[in-house]
Amino acid sequence: MLELLITGKSGRMGQALLQAAEDNPETTVAATHDVGADLDAAMSEAKCAIDFTVHSFTGSVLDSALKHDTSLVIGTTGHSDEERAAIVEASKTLPIVFASNYSVGVNTLFWLTRKAARILTQDRFDIEVVEMHHRHKIDSPSGTARTLLEILNEETGTSYQDDVTHGRFGNIGPRPAREIGMHTLRGGDVVGDHTVVFAADGERVELAHKASSRMTFAAGAVRAAVWLRDKPPGLYDMQDVLGLK
Repeated sequence: MLELLITGKSGRMGQALLQAAEDNPETTVAATHDVGADLDAAMSEAKCAIDFTVHSFTGSVLDSALKHDTSLVIGTTGHSDEERAAIVEASKTLPIVFASNYSVGVNTLFWLTRKAARILTQDRFDIEVVEMHHRHKIDSPSGTARTLLEILNEETGTSYQDDVTHGRFGNIGPRPAREIGMHTLRGGDVVGDHTVVFAADGERVELAHKASSRMTFAAGAVRAAVWLRDKPPGLYDMQDVLGLK
């Protein structure tokens, strides 16, 4: 039985993770953590910690995990370059799964987007990404959308800084050939919708995923923790967990 630490236990994702861990026959919740509690004491009880809180807390999670030799599943998004670098450095000592989305369906969308970008090339197809989340989400675009853009940048030879346009306003002129549009919507209680559009003269291909429950992410994160159990130190993602690489 794999002993888990669930951080942010009072949050919506924390509650979903607690339920997913209870539903998985290979895991048990050995400890939980919330703001103000003793993180080191909780970390010492677990073999793997799952953190879906806020990016500013990741450094504390890494420090405590390194101290107690605890593997990590990180689902927080919105990290700065420095925070990402700290995760990479910790992965030299610990096995860590770090992914923007733990849904099996979304990771299939990642795989399909890579394949589609190789076929529906930019000499004919314009590419747009649209994401929508609930009104409480604090980062934009979503981590999942950023991953989609990274895949598209890799496959098209474009740059996030130079070729991704976030929304459009005013008399902007014709669409540049290498541009990738990124559009963020916020409202209601939407758990997470992501669509990649490939549009050409006379035809359009859309790849879409819509999540209606946080349990899909929570179950995937617990699955990742179980998968990580016998892995050596390193930085993994959900594509590794699902064998899609």
